[in-house]
Amino acid sequence: MEKTTKINDDLTLIQSSDGLTFGSDAYLLSAFVSGGKNQIGADLGSGTGIIPLLCASREKAAKIYAVEIQKKFVDLIGRNAEINGKGEIIRPVLADVRELKASDIGTEVDFVTANPPYMKIDSGKRNEHDEKFIARHEVCGNISDFCACAYRLLKHGGKFYTVWRPDRFVDLICALRENRLEPKLITFVCATPQSEPSMVLIRSSKGAASGSVMTRTLFLHDSKEDAIQSKLSADAAKIYESCSFSCFK
Repeated sequence: MEKTTKINDDLTLIQSSDGLTFGSDAYLLSAFVSGGKNQIGADLGSGTGIIPLLCASREKAAKIYAVEIQKKFVDLIGRNAEINGKGEIIRPVLADVRELKASDIGTEVDFVTANPPYMKIDSGKRNEHDEKFIARHEVCGNISDFCACAYRLLKHGGKFYTVWRPDRFVDLICALRENRLEPKLITFVCATPQSEPSMVLIRSSKGAASGSVMTRTLFLHDSKEDAIQSKLSADAAKIYESCSFSCFK
């Protein structure tokens, strides 16, 4: 079953009930991307194509390859691109991140984004829908596979943006280093100042020297009461309004 929803930036998003729905991790990752209107990007495990859509709507790329292993979602990405007038920018690609290389899409890219499956295959309850199980669990590639694919696609000096679970932060850092992607900017995200981090955003660079910057923590809400009422903190409101972290120093 599908549903159509109006989301940020006046985008129309077709979503499948069998897959993952649009959430704060995807939006914050797209905001984390600096990009540029002449750059070429790739999104790994693209799902509905939401990250390419948000990046395209803010002119963060001239072209984005939306890579997805499930044919059903490759078709959905194409439909979402067309109904939002982004068909010339977003190029759906049916491919396995464990095998994809730059020659397969005809070019190296300036940046890669990924909101990869967070859970190991043997963790959590098995979802009855294969589409959602693949989206949540490392069935079609683990975090090292995603990092290796990013390395193969990127130009030297290109940037890899990813969002991940804090409890597997070390796994991500190790996978980045193993694939010659140097973590340069790290931001932890908490629902409130009283909460533990719920996600971490990392920007890495291909072939960069060691050394990274840890920003202050982003709190999405100022209190538990604000979280219940969905009232954003001043920092989060600016990021959501601009789809950029340039205001967050």
